[in-house]
Amino acid sequence: MNLNKTLLEEDFRLPTDLEINPVSDLPEKVIQFGEGNFLRAFVDWMIDRLNQQKLFNGHVVVVQPIEKGLIDLLNQQDGLYTLLLRGIEKGRVVEKKRLVTAISRALNPYADWQGYLSCAENPDLRFIVSNTTEAGIAYEAEALVQGQPLQSFPAKLAAFLFHRFSFFNGDPQKGMLILPCELIDKNGVKLKELILRHSQAWQLPVAFDNWITEHNHFFNTLVDRVVTGYPRDEADRLWETLGYRDQLLDTGEIFHLWIIEGESRFKVELPLEQIGLNVVWTADLTPYRERKVRVLNGIHTMTVAVAHLCGLETVKEAVEDPLVGQFMHKGLFTEILPLLPLAEAEKKAYADGVLERFQNPFIRHRWMDIALNSISKFKTRCLPTLIDNHQANGKPPALLSFSLAALLTLYRGDKLSDGKLAAISEKGPYDVSDDRRTLEFFLSCWHAPSGNHQKNFQGTAKQILGNAELWGLDLNQLTGLADSVADALARISTRGMRPALETLLDGKGTAP
Repeated sequence: MNLNKTLLEEDFRLPTDLEINPVSDLPEKVIQFGEGNFLRAFVDWMIDRLNQQKLFNGHVVVVQPIEKGLIDLLNQQDGLYTLLLRGIEKGRVVEKKRLVTAISRALNPYADWQGYLSCAENPDLRFIVSNTTEAGIAYEAEALVQGQPLQSFPAKLAAFLFHRFSFFNGDPQKGMLILPCELIDKNGVKLKELILRHSQAWQLPVAFDNWITEHNHFFNTLVDRVVTGYPRDEADRLWETLGYRDQLLDTGEIFHLWIIEGESRFKVELPLEQIGLNVVWTADLTPYRERKVRVLNGIHTMTVAVAHLCGLETVKEAVEDPLVGQFMHKGLFTEILPLLPLAEAEKKAYADGVLERFQNPFIRHRWMDIALNSISKFKTRCLPTLIDNHQANGKPPALLSFSLAALLTLYRGDKLSDGKLAAISEKGPYDVSDDRRTLEFFLSCWHAPSGNHQKNFQGTAKQILGNAELWGLDLNQLTGLADSVADALARISTRGMRPALETLLDGKGTAP
């Protein structure tokens, strides 16, 4: 049997361990751009929890942001789907199942543009959420033509808001609370800027711009939950356990965090904290972003090359490996955490939680997936910590410097093939994915006479670290960094990653 409302109306016997908020007719209060795994395992799950406690009493109408998506499937299942949250909590494995009933319907604006705009006429509508990927919040010049669907998310939203403004004659009470979940800095601010830019390009009334600025509230947000999506390898077994077929099965970790930057007076309209969800309203999310980027993302990027060159495939394998796990733990607690401007107890609790999340037996997080565009990731996630350590101590931090050398080694390829850098480790061949200019630069450095043929690691290190376009500054300006990286390069090259890592962790000096 397939999951839908009819199945539930037939008094179908659901599993006793499946949580469900009964299906009911509620007003649509949220319009959501994106029908993918993340929003369904994050925002829609939260709305469902609120509805169960009678604290929101509203449904979500979902808009498909691109021409192809899951809208038809979502409507076939009447907006219903099963969410499995699995992980480790306080040392024990936890698995929670929930049949989510928060979504009322789904719309395809490419097939029904007028139906999409008609949602703006709903007086109960109050919230807009989105997750259209980082590339979704970007400007694309498009003409506003009556009856013709727009392509980009900001253009769609601008047209939607203008329709609402026009229908309600600019009523201040019909402004929206807008919470983008795309993983870019200042996502709310940037989305608002793009709405106003489209308004200017379309020569919309100044009164509309004023309505947007004064009566619509764009919140910067930060979201955190690993969502692994449709469990393809487990689907048949799970369907048998559930007793029904669910083509929209979704899976994710137990941990969740939503930071919302804005006036706290609005949280009474979305009282997520009240039911114990990990949601924080704050006047400044910068410390939270810094914490996530430097700790969660930072330890990933710090470890990626080390773990891969040690022959490890997944994050779980690495954190449980005696040597690489020690590297991760020591790097986190001695080089990353000390310089974060947060309370010690808060930092330790977050770091312990991150390491516990890394051990989640239900998540197979591959290092070579994390390795995508690692140079720019190191620049954003690890380099600020390295620089802060250097400024605080007058010398480069040992583990982050070694991590940088490991990363340069990871990019030591022999040729470009299909837009990737082909390289070989002790375990075998692998491909490095990054932008072509970066890959060409590393290829030229490693195969220059000063690098590859004469084994001049000092010259190679200085050449790579001196690329200000790559790193944002000439890293040779950091006293001692080139020497430290060159020494690590030599040890890794001549001894192999594991022996080089053992030497580092034993503190037996830096000479090759």
